[in-house]
Amino acid sequence: MGDPRWLDEAEFRAWLGYRRMRLLLDAQVSRDLLRDSGLSAADYDVLSSLSSSEGHRRRLTKLAERMLWSKSRLSRHISRMEQRGLVTREECETDGRGAVIVLTEEGLRAIEAAAPDHVESVRRHFIDLLTPEQIDVLGAVASTVLTHLGEESD
Repeated sequence: MGDPRWLDEAEFRAWLGYRRMRLLLDAQVSRDLLRDSGLSAADYDVLSSLSSSEGHRRRLTKLAERMLWSKSRLSRHISRMEQRGLVTREECETDGRGAVIVLTEEGLRAIEAAAPDHVESVRRHFIDLLTPEQIDVLGAVASTVLTHLGEESD
């Protein structure tokens, strides 16, 4: 490993700006989501992932991978969501040790009710602040970085 390739002033500004923006934006959108719907950001991630999955169901392991959570952390969160009637857990037909998380009618109603306010928050605090050109550049940047990290862009 050679000498470090230190960030120049513009790179450093971009990196720190991105990190601070991400923290503040995630916090604001999460606060809005909780205030408007009573859902945490993690609840919303689970419900939106299930609502867009075939049959409104997904293996716990696949859901954990998507959320970048450990299976045990997600399993505990799913247990709390089950108590609220948002999801159920079923045994996996092909693997007796695996679990499939299923969106309930209550969970579907919750995500459908939360989505309009959530997207408005995303627009108000992010999208509507950018020009169409900035949105195009951001999309290209995200795609490049996600591809590098081995993730397909959605």
